[in-house]
Amino acid sequence: MRTPFEKVLRQAIDDLPGMFREALRNVAIVVENRPPDWLLEELGIPPGETLYGFYHGIPLPERSVLDSGNLPDKISVYRGPLEEDFRDPGELARQIRTTLLHEIGHYFGMDEEDLSRLGYE
Repeated sequence: MRTPFEKVLRQAIDDLPGMFREALRNVAIVVENRPPDWLLEELGIPPGETLYGFYHGIPLPERSVLDSGNLPDKISVYRGPLEEDFRDPGELARQIRTTLLHEIGHYFGMDEEDLSRLGYE
């Protein structure tokens, strides 16, 4: 049985245009409670700040035939920080969608500047 958080995430995935959903069929999209400390440290996230999501993998434009044996890509969406920072259900749903689109952007090779220009900060 899905939680309300998972239902909102599922709806955001279902609302993607078909060509994007198709491109993501080999990408696991998972809900995790919090980003691991090692990841926050690796990314230089200061104490008191956090992540809402993270793309784990090699962006499509950077792939080569040598990457064929790697584990599947994964997008983690972190429930704890999202629910803490967005208590209003409507705001939470919007931020879950924005987080998902932000991480999908990384999968397609966009950097932070590209994503900021598109409004997916």
